Amino acid sequence: QVQLVESGGGLVQAGGSLRLSCAASVSMSSINAMGWYRQAPGKQRELVAALTSGGSRNYADSVKLRFTISGDIGKNTVYLQMNSLKPEDTGVYFCNADRRLMGVRRDYWGQGTQVTVSS
Repeated sequence: QVQLVESGGGLVQAGGSLRLSCAASVSMSSINAMGWYRQAPGKQRELVAALTSGGSRNYADSVKLRFTISGDIGKNTVYLQMNSLKPEDTGVYFCNADRRLMGVRRDYWGQGTQVTVSS
């Protein structure tokens, strides 16, 4: 059973920084992209940033210029450097792996790590 293991969440004051890490417990092939989603209380889960196997990086508008995604898709690792954090960045952050097998997408999720930004 493949698991995505996350670390790095915590409590930080507004303007501070955190770095999230994610790694797969077992090596996976055919990964199209890895990324980070977040879910705030009472809101839907949303994409924060994604890194594709081709090296492209995509960001939600709300985090552009503040967050940076990096990693090695081949090694099933992804990181999220979060700078200039705001209270609205508070939420549970989930690591995601988008795997394509015979053209069919299968998503893998981490257990989530809490990020709390105080004002």
